[in-house]
Amino acid sequence: MPASKIPKPQQPVRGSETGRPIMALLDLLGRRWALRIIWELRSTPLSFRELQDRCDQMSPTVLNQRLRELRETRIIEIAETGGYTLSPSGEKLLGAMMPLWQWSEEWSASLTED
Repeated sequence: MPASKIPKPQQPVRGSETGRPIMALLDLLGRRWALRIIWELRSTPLSFRELQDRCDQMSPTVLNQRLRELRETRIIEIAETGGYTLSPSGEKLLGAMMPLWQWSEEWSASLTED
């Protein structure tokens, strides 16, 4: 599969020839920086430069590619005020991720209890 192919349901993706929706999502979110971009957009729209600064100065090429993928899959969109923001679908995805974030905090604390 070419690196430029955007994972979408009902299309072959890494780990699934059938393109099950969950496998397409995991493939998309497993791409470098994708989750970080979503996380950084959780509370406010951000410009390209702001996202780059918050993501440890990732390369502009990679940031452009991830933004294109996340826009094409309707997880993010251009904000009315400019910059990038989570779409309604992206907000739902973030809501689904919050229990995982909470679990990770508890897991981290349990590892430091020793």
